[in-house]
Amino acid sequence: MKKLFAIAAIAVLSLGQICKAQTNIQFYYDFGKNRKYVTTTVEGFYNDRAGDTFFFADLYFGSQKGDYSVSNGVYFEIERSFNFWQESALKDFSVLVEYDGSTWGQSVFDFGPKYTFHNADFSRFISVALVYDVMFGQTASNPVKLTGAWAINNLFGVSRLCFKGFYDIWGLDCVWQDGTVSKWSVLTEPQLWFKFADHFDVGTEIELSYNFAGHQGFMCNPCLGVRWTF
Repeated sequence: MKKLFAIAAIAVLSLGQICKAQTNIQFYYDFGKNRKYVTTTVEGFYNDRAGDTFFFADLYFGSQKGDYSVSNGVYFEIERSFNFWQESALKDFSVLVEYDGSTWGQSVFDFGPKYTFHNADFSRFISVALVYDVMFGQTASNPVKLTGAWAINNLFGVSRLCFKGFYDIWGLDCVWQDGTVSKWSVLTEPQLWFKFADHFDVGTEIELSYNFAGHQGFMCNPCLGVRWTF
């Protein structure tokens, strides 16, 4: 666990130095059932002539009173979208390569095609990717994932209001306590942010999932948060 945490920390710090102008840190309080804990997220994005890179790391703090350690674990993702043909008619297509890791011993490497729908200035976009999963510490009869993200700036014409998030639908074999077996999991986390100052936002995130994180069926976990962009 300490080794994985160190890897995540090094990755976050290294990438943060590379793209610190587009790096942010978020603090959430999770109001979900049996949660009631704080999560810190470090997130970064940058693009270049060969594509773009995105990463984040979630640090889940203790839910017990007085526990200020990262006792609920760390989860991180880093993805690279390769696009060497940005001046061609296929400019909105890219090849996605991603690695997801955690301190609870499960990780995934995936790759596949991605397409991004967007307006002229990218203030509104949605991406769609279909990737093949190579899992460690988990099994999947259907090792594929449909994944993507979206963002709508100036939502409803309101300056400084942004609606963004991601969605994942992937194959994952789970055997539940009642003996039933599920083959698919779903996760989406829509976020709504209002920019109060150039670097400071206040907002909310709602985690909606199905057969995810050891919970059978549907689950809803609302959060309130603040974000600082460097």
